Amino acid sequence: MSEKKTKLFEKGEEFLEMFRQGQEFTQDLLKENERLRYRVVQLEETLKSGPNPSAGSPTDNSQYLELSRKVAIYEEKIQDLAGKLSEVEEENIDFARRYVDVEEQNNNLANLYVASFQLHSTLDYEEVLQIILEIIINLIGAEDFAVFLLDEKTNQLIPAGSEGVGLEEISPIAMGEGIIGSAAQEKTSYFNEMPPSTRDELFKDPLVCIPLLIKDELIGVITLYKLLQQKVKFAPVDFELFTLLAGHAATAIFSARLYSESRRKLTTYQGFLDLLSQK
Repeated sequence: MSEKKTKLFEKGEEFLEMFRQGQEFTQDLLKENERLRYRVVQLEETLKSGPNPSAGSPTDNSQYLELSRKVAIYEEKIQDLAGKLSEVEEENIDFARRYVDVEEQNNNLANLYVASFQLHSTLDYEEVLQIILEIIINLIGAEDFAVFLLDEKTNQLIPAGSEGVGLEEISPIAMGEGIIGSAAQEKTSYFNEMPPSTRDELFKDPLVCIPLLIKDELIGVITLYKLLQQKVKFAPVDFELFTLLAGHAATAIFSARLYSESRRKLTTYQGFLDLLSQK
């Protein structure tokens, strides 16, 4: 457990201990107040019934006044403690809220770190693509989406991977064509606040388009069509993931493709050298 979390935990324990002690003290005061109230009632009944030869009216009257004074003091203390307990409860609620926020931030940072580590853990192109799909499903919570990669020869965005939508359903998109092509050409992310209502509209007006960039060089686009049913809207960490995907996923894809091409060329050259050596 980190030093920051340890201090927060110790502070929380102190708050809870203060709260428990305040509760116990308040209960004791309430019991004493109830006893004094009962004694006051007894004395009032005695005074109403007339002078008591054995005890004496002046003494009973003085006892009544003294007990009334003590009851008033205890009631004042109880009100003061009630106010302090209310303040402690508010501090406890605020502490609990901040603790939850810290835990959520820690979880988000851990998820971002894991996602970044996974993206750069392999140079196999197929594995990198699969990792990107898993990040989009598990961390962002998308149900239907696609990954387009730029074909520089045709200047088109070619679907390379998808989930919830078959690759055969997705057509290549020319740069500047529609919302996806425009987002790719302008190299800016697109967010749709009004989700498409029909499946045909998914491909024309998706939820999100995230250009994959290495500096100013476009590698491809991630397009989200539909979120999982339990995910109502994007959380702040989702936008952090979008930023991560825009850079790290692009770098991972570029490195994997470059490595695959170099391996193919190496195999070709090695085969050519083997033919020459046989002659």
